[in-house]
Amino acid sequence: MRLQNPDNMPSTIRAQIEIIPCKVCGDKSSGVHYGVITCEGCKGFFRRSQSSVVNYQCPRNKQCVVDRVNRNRCQYCRLQKCLKLGMSRDAVKFGRMSKKQREKVEDEVRFHRAQMRAQSDAAPDSSVYDTQTPSSSDQLHHNNYNSGGYSNNEVGYGSPYGYSASVTPQQTMQYDISADYVDSTTYEPRSTIIDPEFISHADGDINDVLIKTLAEAHANTNTKLEAVHDMFRKQPDVSRILYYKNLGQEELWLDCAEKLTQMIQNIIEFAKLIPGFMRLSQDDQILLLKTGSFELAIVRMSRLLDLSQNAVLYGDVMLPQEAFYTSDSEEMRLVSRIFQTAKSIAELKLTETELALYQSLVLLWPERNGVRGNTEIQRLFNLSMNAIRQELETNHAPLKGDVTVLDTLLNNIPNFRDISILHMESLSKFKLQHPNVVFPALYKELFSIDSQQDLT
Repeated sequence: MRLQNPDNMPSTIRAQIEIIPCKVCGDKSSGVHYGVITCEGCKGFFRRSQSSVVNYQCPRNKQCVVDRVNRNRCQYCRLQKCLKLGMSRDAVKFGRMSKKQREKVEDEVRFHRAQMRAQSDAAPDSSVYDTQTPSSSDQLHHNNYNSGGYSNNEVGYGSPYGYSASVTPQQTMQYDISADYVDSTTYEPRSTIIDPEFISHADGDINDVLIKTLAEAHANTNTKLEAVHDMFRKQPDVSRILYYKNLGQEELWLDCAEKLTQMIQNIIEFAKLIPGFMRLSQDDQILLLKTGSFELAIVRMSRLLDLSQNAVLYGDVMLPQEAFYTSDSEEMRLVSRIFQTAKSIAELKLTETELALYQSLVLLWPERNGVRGNTEIQRLFNLSMNAIRQELETNHAPLKGDVTVLDTLLNNIPNFRDISILHMESLSKFKLQHPNVVFPALYKELFSIDSQQDLT
């Protein structure tokens, strides 16, 4: 989304300046703010930091990496970087700069363009592939979920399905259409991953187009939110609640499997509408859906939860958590974990668009065991990450201190892995006790212990 002439900047000059990434975090810049070329996020952060009540503290060693992935993790180090770069409330706006000051900025734009051309000339068939060496801000930082620590020399994400612990920067494929580059070590046509028709219809920023596309896909594969809220307002159907509470273990498993299968059918349709997903290999599509569909079902369940009643819309009836309990302690723990995780998402009050982006992010979580097209999946994942970050930063302030909504959503993903494993363990135990039970075909295909996928 283009801003309306920020900092009194002529639109032609602003467009030139925006090719230079944000000096603070490396994200897409929107102009000169407080004397430095920055993105809207760092502009807003610096403005807020000038409050007299602000007293940031670094929880580590005052040497935190500040980039677009973890810029919200340490406000102290982010502010120090802003100040070191020369950001100041007293800085004059671009439109009021002296001729010499403006020429300095314009020289920087020309220098940046020259760098990009030089890199492009060094690439095979430079007329086809525009390249730009990715900065450290374009590399995913390693997130150690167990210790809460962060390593600056590794990149990768915490692994919900026992993914590789880390990937070196040289191995990580970055892809950002809005920045118009591919990794300097590899040159592949963009059309191999993103449908050319999708790009040709992108009137504005690729993030905006991706956001709109996924929002429509989500809306077309979900019960309308108005209908869900209408059910929340209805009086509880006591007879139906008692019916489910009195179901035997076998009947309840089958009923839940049928409802889950219906939801997963919609999840598959949603996945097909994610730009680039259908251009992955068929094996990778299947594997992503096998390992990710249960996770997305939990995300979708969050919008069906009435937090005031701790009840979920289950088909056409609102059922409390205890309606799903059986006499098996492991199954009760599974139900409790599912409700707990779905509730933690519901409490964030995400918009439908944000839920759509989160589903794409979860499904495309990189380095799942067995995938072959890691590079292509990583590219699609990066696009979803950029889009959801833009959307969340527009709609949500930090939750507490420097913890953002995105941080909370990412930290939730290991819970998906644990719950998926718990589901498979409970299913395995159930099938041993009830060998003659016949599950729906899709459910059996995705979760059958006869062909259980490697979750560890």
